[in-house]
Amino acid sequence: MASTFGASSITFLSSRYYSSQSLATDSPSLTTVQIFGRKFCGGGNGFHSVKGRSLFPVASVLATQLNSAQQAQKIAFTESQRPVYPFSAIVGQDEMKLCLLLNVIDPKIGGVMIMGDRGTGKSTTVRSLVDLLPEIKVVAGDPYNSDPEDPEFMGVEVRERVIKGEQLQVVSSKINMVDLPLGATEDRVCGTIDIEKALTEGVKAFEPGLLAKANRGILYVDEVNLLDDHLVDVLLDSAASGWNTVEREGISISHPARFILIGSGNPEEGELRPQLLDRFGMHAQVGTVRDAELRVKIVEERARFDKNPKVFRDSYKAEQQNLQQQIASARSFLSSVQIDRNLKVKISKVCAELNVDGLRGDIVTNRAAKALAALKGRDKVSAEDIATVIPNCLRHRLRKDPLESIDSGLLVLEKFYEVFR
Repeated sequence: MASTFGASSITFLSSRYYSSQSLATDSPSLTTVQIFGRKFCGGGNGFHSVKGRSLFPVASVLATQLNSAQQAQKIAFTESQRPVYPFSAIVGQDEMKLCLLLNVIDPKIGGVMIMGDRGTGKSTTVRSLVDLLPEIKVVAGDPYNSDPEDPEFMGVEVRERVIKGEQLQVVSSKINMVDLPLGATEDRVCGTIDIEKALTEGVKAFEPGLLAKANRGILYVDEVNLLDDHLVDVLLDSAASGWNTVEREGISISHPARFILIGSGNPEEGELRPQLLDRFGMHAQVGTVRDAELRVKIVEERARFDKNPKVFRDSYKAEQQNLQQQIASARSFLSSVQIDRNLKVKISKVCAELNVDGLRGDIVTNRAAKALAALKGRDKVSAEDIATVIPNCLRHRLRKDPLESIDSGLLVLEKFYEVFR
């Protein structure tokens, strides 16, 4: 079995720079389900607060029952879906897998763009991440997965309820992974406003779109380099502001849209717009496997999965749980990780000497290095951590030279060793 990213088992070679490969298959991402077919909202169903006390003593009991029933229904729903290939079972692709894990640990890294040949398992790897995603606290019944404690991640209605002093019903929910289809309309992505209801009843009736569902989660765009320009503009606006605004007939509705943007594509199908490419925090490259033994192993593992998905998934259950625990631990430990100022200066010197525009490369490299240290269980960033992540943070930010044949990631590493020696 493939090894997981354990604090004691991972070995990151700072001199490594190669394209890894793995399985090529698509599996639909899992989604959460509505509990009991109804919405539970704070301030409703008897959960109004009176002078800081619950009007109904059973509120806390119902909250416990809701969480228990939610977990049971999630398990039943998951088992009824098409099985997802285990993340831990994917052979190779260390670079891509690491970029994905670091973004789950620190969503502020800004996502990852995955480029590679057809049939190299890009979609499989991204969707296999679903099993490892941790749970977060959300306001029950809120379509935007609002954070009950952080106003930055609250919808407008939830924020107003907090200001009024209402008691919010809070539940735990697994982080969403939402697929953005290439042919999606702007209404499907951004949401729609019911103008007739607004004019006749004076109510701002809004049907949330994919961006609302992806808030505080992951938005995945397969073949992102084929995405229509108008949708690219929507993603750029949301990535820049963290909010999605829909306007129609003088009516405007906004909601938070902060998500981890993951895109994959084949370079032969066209280049990505520079403005959107720069919005991806990290960039991973995947190539076709050439080693015959490794190709055989991939084929055999895939055959095992196709023959009996449940047995295959069970064989990786311990590794999956171990990795899931490491991610949860790293997320909670991340705020304690420190990076020395001299390392920060050297990171910025690498960016400056490579003529990287703006400061996004500096910021992302610092964040990714800290996330890697947290994943390894350390509270201080090392030069080795930086060497591991800096090619993925800067490769796509270099100015392209049509006469340059060397991989841009290698150029970054060369400059790294020159500055850090």
